[in-house]
Amino acid sequence: MAAPRKVTDTHRQRLADLHGRGFGRNAIARELGLGVGTITLMAQEAGLSFERGPGVKAATAARKADAAALRSELELQLLEDAQKLRAQVWQEHEYRDYGGKDFVLRKWTQDEPTPVDKLKLMQAAGIALDRAVKLGELDKADEVDAARSMLGRLLEQMQVVAGEYDEAAAS
Repeated sequence: MAAPRKVTDTHRQRLADLHGRGFGRNAIARELGLGVGTITLMAQEAGLSFERGPGVKAATAARKADAAALRSELELQLLEDAQKLRAQVWQEHEYRDYGGKDFVLRKWTQDEPTPVDKLKLMQAAGIALDRAVKLGELDKADEVDAARSMLGRLLEQMQVVAGEYDEAAAS
């Protein structure tokens, strides 16, 4: 087992800085390479608290809502990308090639992309579609977790009420 690290003034200064920037206890412990308990003691000595008040909860909720909005926009853009790539499979396609001793540009057009290019377009469309679906699942997972949490709290309250119910008195 490694020997405990000595807490220095530099650690204390970094703790105050990171705490002021909104870092949590665990993040500060990782950053400083110290244990969570050590960080807790150092914070108490410095008069710092990791309590989360209503302002922090509101800011966290706002940050989550902003992230969800960005994910939703990106999901839509990826779906549009997949649609555009899929459409290119059946459209006229221009090819370019450089060759010869003078490295001359040669252009030509075909009614459709080659089979290899069609495959690449479909792969790119599939990747864009897959990423869009995964982004959509992130927010659905949050909604499911919230519903489970609410149902869990409801069950707990029902159990409390049921525990207070006296069948003998009701008879």
